[in-house]
Amino acid sequence: MTNAPNFELRQQDAVAFLLGLPDESVDLLVTDPAYESLEKHRAVGTTTRLKQSDGSSNPWFSVFPNARFGELFTEVYRVLKRDTHFYLMCDPETAFIAKPIAEQAGFKFWKPLVWDKGSIGMGYHYRARYEFVLFFEKGKRKLADLGIADVFNIPRIRGGYPAEKPAALSEILIKQSSDEGALVVDPFMGSGSTGVAALGLGRLFLGNDVAGTSLEHARRRLLELGGSEAELLAPAAHVRGQMQLALG
Repeated sequence: MTNAPNFELRQQDAVAFLLGLPDESVDLLVTDPAYESLEKHRAVGTTTRLKQSDGSSNPWFSVFPNARFGELFTEVYRVLKRDTHFYLMCDPETAFIAKPIAEQAGFKFWKPLVWDKGSIGMGYHYRARYEFVLFFEKGKRKLADLGIADVFNIPRIRGGYPAEKPAALSEILIKQSSDEGALVVDPFMGSGSTGVAALGLGRLFLGNDVAGTSLEHARRRLLELGGSEAELLAPAAHVRGQMQLALG
């Protein structure tokens, strides 16, 4: 792994984080918000026991409310460059809510991709074995490989960070929708699996999470891969102005 800086991590509210990025500065955005329906899954069935993961001391994360999707997607659209892709990981219930809001923000919706985890997980009636990855486009960009199926058979992560996604899932999306050296952004990075995939594929990674435990966990993983952290993207002009005013 090169010693040149290839990742940067921040700790902010996701929308505040995106507001601080310049227009059309991001090559690809892949993310997995803690959607509202997770709380419903916790309230019934086997997930009532899920207070924290067995493999870490991290508490269950803060939920990002559906009511904020409008401001989130508006900022995602703004920071993405022309002719780029946006992938949103979510459950089927959230997909019905998120899709029209993202379209209103300007995105073209292509389809839901299916992550088949291979074993049942959260829920009560017909417990969930899969999640969606909603595939959105800004402008027009061709996928790297048109022969990839829309169902990904990748085992779930057990005993890791809460709701941790396998890096192999993000690897497919990053390979399909970015080039080497591209800047991949995740405003809800959680365990940092998107960053692990990005660095492994020779991309740059800018990650964010509101939780300090996430920041510590993700930074440790990326440093163990040989990553080097430094500022990759200067704040937007209005943010620099606010910082200068605050400093007097």
